[in-house]
Amino acid sequence: MQVGIGYDVHRLVENRKLVLGGVEIPYHLGLLGHSDADVLTHAIVDAILGAAALGDIGTHFPDTDPRYEGMDSLIFLQDTALKVTACGYQIENIDTTVIAQRPKLAPYISEIRETLARTLDIAVTQMNVKATTAEELGMVGEGKAIVAHAIACLSRR
Repeated sequence: MQVGIGYDVHRLVENRKLVLGGVEIPYHLGLLGHSDADVLTHAIVDAILGAAALGDIGTHFPDTDPRYEGMDSLIFLQDTALKVTACGYQIENIDTTVIAQRPKLAPYISEIRETLARTLDIAVTQMNVKATTAEELGMVGEGKAIVAHAIACLSRR
């Protein structure tokens, strides 16, 4: 088994869609970033790459590359899964936590899990998504940002 940890944070701003785990969440603010700024998917990509010792998301999908501007982060995730599979790994499970003061994410967790599992070609039972708040502390607690943490466990095929 090999384990990797992923982390991402993006600022909430006006005139952007809020996308988490490939699912558009109705909200008046969205995440600022070069791609769709999906913090959850970005954290998962980093966790998977880390578990396979393949660097990080910025190495594979740099925010300086215009090809990735506005891109759906599920494409990054799918490409990452293909890369680790080509290196002889299989994804055993992924566990994540999204930290957001607002909006409430509980109504979207099932859809997010299903979307991520389908993109990774794993069972939904191998994909866990949790959500919590920051208890009104810091940038996240003030509703100015969203953070995501992910852990990926890979095994050799």
